[in-house]
Amino acid sequence: MTYRCDDFSDGRAFKRAAMAAMMGGWGRRGAGPGGPFGEHGPFGRHGPFGEHGPFGPRGPGGPGGRGGRRGRQFARDELRLLLLQLIAQQPRHGYDLIKALEELSSGHYSPSPGVIYPALSLLADEGLIAEQASEDQRRKFAITEAGTRALETAAGDAEAAMTRLKELGERAERHRSPPVERAAFNLFAAISGRMNQGGDDELPHQIAEILDEAVRKIERL
Repeated sequence: MTYRCDDFSDGRAFKRAAMAAMMGGWGRRGAGPGGPFGEHGPFGRHGPFGEHGPFGPRGPGGPGGRGGRRGRQFARDELRLLLLQLIAQQPRHGYDLIKALEELSSGHYSPSPGVIYPALSLLADEGLIAEQASEDQRRKFAITEAGTRALETAAGDAEAAMTRLKELGERAERHRSPPVERAAFNLFAAISGRMNQGGDDELPHQIAEILDEAVRKIERL
């Protein structure tokens, strides 16, 4: 499959393309040590599209552009203020809060339930939020007077945390280059497809020569 520039208009499309490449007939060799999804392959852990590669999900040019784990972007005090601000807007349960944080960061910060629920329990223990009656089994919380006062006292820090949350997505978008992402995916798909077809011992050297020439051209830009 060949990808177009608009296929990479957001991070979710980037991820779908990676999954399509993985499932689109690259074969068992793709996950082997020398394959594209092997440890040192382009989509492997240490490759350019790997976990921390420049175009990987957490790299500066990838769809996340987060430079860290999705659920570890904010310190405990910052997360506490973010949750208080969201609950002050309206009563919310844990899933609501996760989705709100994800939406405000354009999908680049999505803490796990294992992060959110302990934080909510701590806020409730401090008397800053209180559980409300709910139509389902999910625990919904509303801010208390003490929580409102705490939020007002830390208004500057709360605003800074919210600004940083929103900037996560904005910063990632500034570093993205959909045309380069599209071309890189097509390149590695072509390499893998040709290698899976087999050939003589010269084939890897011929492909490497083409890639080396591409590198030299890029460096001369």
